[in-house]
Amino acid sequence: MASDPPSEFHALTDRGRVRPANEDAVAVHPAVGLMLLADGMGGYNAGEVAAQMAVEGVGRAMETWLQGPEGQAATAAEARARLEACIQDANQAILAAARSQPQCAGMGTTLVAGLLHGERLLLAHIGDSRCYRLRAGELQQLTRDHSWLQEQIDAGVLTPVEAALSGLRNLVTRALGVEEPAPLEMQEFDTQPGDLYLLCSDGLTDRMQPKEIAELARAPVSLADKAERLVALANALGGRDNISVVLAQLPPAPGEAFP
Repeated sequence: MASDPPSEFHALTDRGRVRPANEDAVAVHPAVGLMLLADGMGGYNAGEVAAQMAVEGVGRAMETWLQGPEGQAATAAEARARLEACIQDANQAILAAARSQPQCAGMGTTLVAGLLHGERLLLAHIGDSRCYRLRAGELQQLTRDHSWLQEQIDAGVLTPVEAALSGLRNLVTRALGVEEPAPLEMQEFDTQPGDLYLLCSDGLTDRMQPKEIAELARAPVSLADKAERLVALANALGGRDNISVVLAQLPPAPGEAFP
């Protein structure tokens, strides 16, 4: 049986200071421990459509399954397989819409999905939206960007510093709505009491260094205040893209205060 979800979730998305529309989408499903974030791409409003389709489709399907008898009795492996299947279903829906609706041609979206299941975090992602974990005051990036720049770093062609100065930061190499099946990356992690998980779009990470994210994540304030401060700083640093964050705070160990 899945254990109780973490004590608190919070999601926030912002258009930023430059983009005419917000093509990010976020959602939390506290009853089942699910968090979702997508960053859409495509002409007109197609990116917004793809992101909403991903977040709403996966969220609806997973919540229904997790609240049913099969989902309530599911092992972590079964929940992970269901999460992957739901994302593949969303990918098919996005592809079908892009093929049948001219205004949606070429649309796609990143997606990062986290499911807190018992003492495990089941994590799925595609694209360059990220998941971080703050544990005992230390921030760690759990996802690896599916981007051209990350591939250059991995190949030793560029250093991380050179990549940070590049003008090609937004070239993703994987996304929903591009191919079938979608080349997802699935991971699984142990959780610990007091963990804080942060999902974010590249509108945050393109503007801020990890040390700045860590400092704001460690602040002794509510999740809503943490989210507001993260978005505000990204905007203060230019706000060149849509900015989205999803936070999930696990309860502390018995007898301990929140970090």
